[in-house]
This record gives sequence, C-alpha cells and structure tokens, in this order.
Amino acid sequence: MQRPRTMTTTVIDGNVEGDGGATRRLPRIPLIDQARGVALIAMASYHFTWDLGYFGYIDPETATTGGWRLYARLIAGSFLFLVGFSLVLGHQRGFRPKPYFMRLGRIVLAAAAITVATWFAFPQTFIFFGILHAIAAASLIGLLFLRLPVAVTLLAAAAVAIAPLYLRAPVFDHPALWWVGLSVTPPRSNDYVPLLPWLAPVLLGIAAARLFVASALPERLDGCGNASRSRWKTLLEQAGRHSLAIYLIHQPMLIALVYGASLVMPADPTVGYTKSCMRACINERDAGFCHSFCGCTLDRLTGENLFADLNRGAIDITDQRIATISSQCTAAADARSEPQE
Repeated sequence: MQRPRTMTTTVIDGNVEGDGGATRRLPRIPLIDQARGVALIAMASYHFTWDLGYFGYIDPETATTGGWRLYARLIAGSFLFLVGFSLVLGHQRGFRPKPYFMRLGRIVLAAAAITVATWFAFPQTFIFFGILHAIAAASLIGLLFLRLPVAVTLLAAAAVAIAPLYLRAPVFDHPALWWVGLSVTPPRSNDYVPLLPWLAPVLLGIAAARLFVASALPERLDGCGNASRSRWKTLLEQAGRHSLAIYLIHQPMLIALVYGASLVMPADPTVGYTKSCMRACINERDAGFCHSFCGCTLDRLTGENLFADLNRGAIDITDQRIATISSQCTAAADARSEPQE
C-alpha cells in the first residue's frame, strides 16, 4: 500500500498550497482588517486629546502622562503587532519583492513627509523616528524571522523587549543613534518609537501568524466572515485596508478642527499655566507655597502684559523681567508660608 504523502502548507495572497499540489484556500480574514480599523480609531482619539492639550483646552501634559501614556503605547504596539502578522501572510510561500518594496516605499515616503512637516511645525520636538519609521525598519528586519523557528522568534522578542533595561549607554545619546532606543537621556519628540523595544511586538506578530497559518483557525474565521456583517464592521474593514492614507490625513484634519474651534471659543490659557506651574513647583516645595507662588506669578505676568508673550513663546523664562517676577513671588510665598507667632 502506498504511504500517504504528508502535506505542508504555505500561504501567499490568501492561498495555502501543499507540496503535493493540493491547494488549501486561505481567505482574507476580515478580523485582521477590523482590528487595524479599531487601532486607527484609538489612534485618532489619542491624537485628538493631544490636540486639545496643545491648544490649551486641557492640561498640555494629559496625553503624555498616566493612563493616556499607557494608552498610546498599547496603540503603537497593536499597529506593530499587525505589521508582523501581515508580513507572514504576505510572504509565507516566498519573498515577493515587487509588492514588498512598493509598500515599503510608500511607508518610507510617508515617514519622510512627516519628518519634514513636523520639522517646520514643531522644530524642538519634530518626529525623526515615529511609528511609520519604526514600521519601515521592522518590515526589513522582520524578513529575517519569516523562516526561523517560532521559538527563536519569541526569544528574540523577549530579548528586544528588555534590551533598554540593560543596554543603555552614553554612546547612544548621539543624535545619529537615537533611533536605536538605548539613549541614557531620551530625546524629545512628539512621536518617538525607537527600534528597541518596539521591534518586540512585530516579532510577536510574526510568531503568532506562523502559528495561525499552521492551525485550523483561518477556516473557522472564514465561516464567521461569510455571515452577514453589520455596517460598522464593514467600515472598520475598509478603514483597515487604507490605514496609511487615514494615518496621514487624520491628524491635520483634527488639528484644523480644534484650531477652528479655538478661533470661535478660545481656551483659557491661565488654566494650563497654573497646572504646569504647580506640577513643576510641587516637586521642590510644599503645596501652600506653590499655590501662593503660582498665583502671584500669574497675577504679575498678567498685570505687566507679559503672560500672552510668555504663553506663545515670544519670550522665555530667561527674560530678566520673568526672573524678577519669579524672585519677588518666591519671597512673597516664603513670607506667607512662615508660621505666624
């Protein structure tokens, strides 16, 4: 009796082919596009919060601290995980240079455009290595792991994730090496996603996709996808398929929206100043002193018509007038905080 042949599977463009010539159809998985669509919505909500802070409607540091900071990292991690997952689905049978380099070229051009645009808009915190830069770099490195055992990829992901905890060194403080992610002093940027540790979710996505393709999950998810889907799921899929275009246009649109609102109903700039002053002061002095000092400086800056110029960056804290107000308010706050006999 002839021994049956063992079929191994590989995937390309939704098809899984066996070495015996039989073909296992691997459908497009709507859930992947939907997940990317959800990540886009989360990203837009985070950027909207950042915009509100930038225009003074909420505390400017809201989007970069506490739960919002964790939220931003989860969003970035989800995008990078899907990059690794998609890389496997696109090149499981073999490397396809034309679609790969076309996609990579679009991402590189988009990343360069963001760098140039933010250089002019925010020169002190421009985006030199943000999420798109990280996706481009990880797409190149990820090719090395497409044929390696899943266990090796998982070990590499763990090593990458903990690398910043042990490998930081002053040599990486040079601007030419900021993209690595091992600087002792992290650089300032409105979107900083260095290779370490952010290559880790890409590698996890690669490992997960390898296991996914080898399982029966694609057919099960296909059955779910053939059922009638609600309109919002269809919209999520469409958004997920055009994620790069949405990424590029959503933030300019949100900024324009908030800017337009600021022309009609400007935010109160004194609220942001007081919160920022209190946050800086409370690390060195007690709350009573800080309330007195911040209230004093705000009153004097406003009274001498310096607040507007300071708030928009026309003058800075090194200005002699600002230094004089700070010194006078420090003395006044000290006097008020002294115990009364």
